[in-house]
Amino acid sequence: MPAFQRILVPVDGSEPSDRALATALQLAREGGGQLRVVHCFDDLVYLTGFEASGDVLVQARAQAAQVLEQARARAIAAGVACDAKLLDVPGRRLGDDVAREALAWDADLVVVGSHGRRGLDRLLLGSGAEQVVRLAPVPVLVVRDKRSA
Repeated sequence: MPAFQRILVPVDGSEPSDRALATALQLAREGGGQLRVVHCFDDLVYLTGFEASGDVLVQARAQAAQVLEQARARAIAAGVACDAKLLDVPGRRLGDDVAREALAWDADLVVVGSHGRRGLDRLLLGSGAEQVVRLAPVPVLVVRDKRSA
């Protein structure tokens, strides 16, 4: 298996995201690589103008910064070089943001967590991991939620 040197990890604070981060950390430690953790504001498309102009957006950005800092701190504590970036482009989907960042940062692997949604849940809620797999310009490792197995 090739050693991946530049590993991009979308994080959102969920359990599948945490598992993906743990997997990416292990790969980076074993191969001497580095991480970039990103958080995407893809859900903000569903906010109305009133909400986005008030405290909701401020709180969402604060939460995103906290998620990113926790992931970065976890990587640093594990001895892995890591930086963090908020991808805040309203109206753009997770898969598009991750694909663009993978190109811009010259990533050679994306590690993404999956909730493992199926059926109606997948239809209604979509699948961020599926978007990333379809659009990423580099290999993608999907870390599945244990409950979905």
